[in-house]
Amino acid sequence: MIVFDPRTIATPVYDALSGLRSQYNGNDTRLKEQKSQAVELYTYLSTWGMMRLKAEEKALSQDGKKDVVRQYFQCLQTLSDVQNLIGDQGLETLKNLGTEEYLGLTGLGLALSQEFAFWANAIYHDIKGEK
Repeated sequence: MIVFDPRTIATPVYDALSGLRSQYNGNDTRLKEQKSQAVELYTYLSTWGMMRLKAEEKALSQDGKKDVVRQYFQCLQTLSDVQNLIGDQGLETLKNLGTEEYLGLTGLGLALSQEFAFWANAIYHDIKGEK
């Protein structure tokens, strides 16, 4: 019998966003960027895909948004047991995955991005507006 604990996905996301929130508490601009990015992850992934999100990590000029993308890939690596998703080697890792593994990782990534959106609204409840 397989037992699935829904906290498996929620807990690392909660911990990641709570950590970012406390690390940058008082920096409203960065917190707004973090909240915005966390809420937008699902839309970005479903439109552009995981490889583009990983490439976007380097291109992002807003540190708050970059914080969230880095935490997203950290959580994805932890949950999936696919190594080398974080850091500079992540794009190469995604590029070299087999089709089945990449599609499975994308499915997990979409579920993970939904958790980021939910927890962003809970953790950053008092942060209003865009950047």
